[in-house]
Amino acid sequence: MKYSARILRWPILWLAASVMAAPPTISPAFGNEQLHYNIDWPSGLALGEATLSESGSQFQSGPNTYSRLHLQFDLDAAVPGFTVSDYYDAQAAGDFCSSEFSRSTTHGARKAADTTTFDPRTATAIRQTAAGSRTQMPASECSRDALTFLYYVRRELSEGRVPPPQTIFLGAPYEVRLDFAGTENIRIGDRPVEADRVTASVKGPASSTNIDIFFLKDRARTPALVRVPLALGSFSMELVK
Repeated sequence: MKYSARILRWPILWLAASVMAAPPTISPAFGNEQLHYNIDWPSGLALGEATLSESGSQFQSGPNTYSRLHLQFDLDAAVPGFTVSDYYDAQAAGDFCSSEFSRSTTHGARKAADTTTFDPRTATAIRQTAAGSRTQMPASECSRDALTFLYYVRRELSEGRVPPPQTIFLGAPYEVRLDFAGTENIRIGDRPVEADRVTASVKGPASSTNIDIFFLKDRARTPALVRVPLALGSFSMELVK
């Protein structure tokens, strides 16, 4: 099981960013969506399932109305002798600015949990683990965790922009560079669909990798397919239509 942890750790690669003078309302509306995915071996054999969900609300501050996002990502997968169960939860507001990010992971016998709280006033991100350790990291006035960053990317793509290189948080900080790689026809289930391919170069404290993300050309720029090249081949997470 040499590669098991690496195979199933890739959701963290969906790893922020310009701050506007007055925090705008989050757009486009994602419609309280819930997206379901299959996780597959390179051979096409099913490895597990994942769900990405979003719920939004609005709040009033003086004369302005702002939006708030609640994002979740759940993954359950297994290879012989190794089970993975991951849970990610994010809260964000303003221009997709993170306020809190929590994760709980089980990789075989190894379990971990931590929460990162973002303070725009001091431009810091504070990570607290379930084991009791506390780490303060430099951030920005509008930092983004991995889940919030994914939705920020979708908003930018919907407006014809690719976000510039930036730092996102998934426990530790990660440097992410995105590049538009053209439009391709991919298969989702038994039918072809047109999608925009975005390549992501991700570098963390102890690793680096490149992944491909295919976004549908709908208004919400729905992520339809993610491919991660590893030693055993290209593993994928495919939207279930």
